[in-house]
Amino acid sequence: MTTTTTAAVRGRDLFLVANTVDELGGVTAWAHQMARLFTAAGHRVHVIGVHEAELKLELPDDLGYPVTSLYREHPPTPRPVRGLGRLNVVAWRRESARIAAKKRTVDRLSGLFRAARPGAVAIVTQVWPMGWIREADTAGLRIIGMSHESYAYTRACHRYRSVKRNYPSVDRWLALTQEDADDWIADGMHNVGAMPNALAHLPEVPSQRRQKVVCSIGRLADQKGVDMLFDTWALVAPQRPDWTLRIYGAGADEADLRRQCTRLGLDGSVQWMGRTGDVPGVLAQSSVFVQSSRGEGFPLALMEAMASAVPCAAFDCAPGVREIVRDGEDGLLAPAGDVEALADRLLRLTGNPRMRDAMGDRARVNVQRFSEAAVLERWEALFELLER
Repeated sequence: MTTTTTAAVRGRDLFLVANTVDELGGVTAWAHQMARLFTAAGHRVHVIGVHEAELKLELPDDLGYPVTSLYREHPPTPRPVRGLGRLNVVAWRRESARIAAKKRTVDRLSGLFRAARPGAVAIVTQVWPMGWIREADTAGLRIIGMSHESYAYTRACHRYRSVKRNYPSVDRWLALTQEDADDWIADGMHNVGAMPNALAHLPEVPSQRRQKVVCSIGRLADQKGVDMLFDTWALVAPQRPDWTLRIYGAGADEADLRRQCTRLGLDGSVQWMGRTGDVPGVLAQSSVFVQSSRGEGFPLALMEAMASAVPCAAFDCAPGVREIVRDGEDGLLAPAGDVEALADRLLRLTGNPRMRDAMGDRARVNVQRFSEAAVLERWEALFELLER
């Protein structure tokens, strides 16, 4: 006879804590996807962000669960104050005000946590919010930390120090792939597991791959490598004059990227589509998906393209990419940052309809191993494990 804990029967209180609750980007989209999934499974969910975002993700008016932003705007960064003098008096006052505001915010966060029922879990989806979590009253809560980028990408930036400082003491530190988890374990972390992102849905009608359109979806920011995509497309466009590259997304780098596009003579073959709230519709009108990121975690856009039966050409920039795409079977990978190799993959997919159709059909089948049901089952197993 199977036994189930009381907390599992009535559902847990789950807090999803992120940089923001409303920022345009994959981690925010993931947080709301999981909030919907956990809520439907009977849990009581509260999504918490450190601050409100400037570039916002489009969200429905009635989410079905509460959301809280701890600050109206990005909080001030701590600044060491040294020495004396009139100017430093101003700096001391500014730093004192920041500390007082943070204490009020931490008290508010502690109040939310204290109101939780026994068995509650806080899932810290990004590294930065741990600066508030560590100061809050988390008595009785299980704390799960997450990274939504590869070990290598974190290792190369300032977040690495935050991970090593903040996460050895949490109940579980989750990477997106077992390969990344193994790298963290080799780096001295002993509470590590792996949890992939979930495929949001499987479109009823897949792409027919008949329009000569290559699609890119993502923030127009350095990490997404759209500048490298334009260098790639400059090699592809002369050989595929009847194909179009559609760029979906927004971000701080848009003006620079538009200038690069013009400088490379690509304005006639590139279409700037802006943000989209209809990713399945966009993919239904595409025949190839391209991802040119410098770093990734477990990219949702890549999974969504495959679910729409759109074959992908991507830089092999992270374990999550090569775990999603089976190179040569349901998509084509190029060495990270190798523009000529990515151009070769795009030329192969755009020039061979039979390959395109075979890989697209296999992609739609293979990506279903990351279904929401399968990933939710893994989360439930983790909650029960931490409760023992």
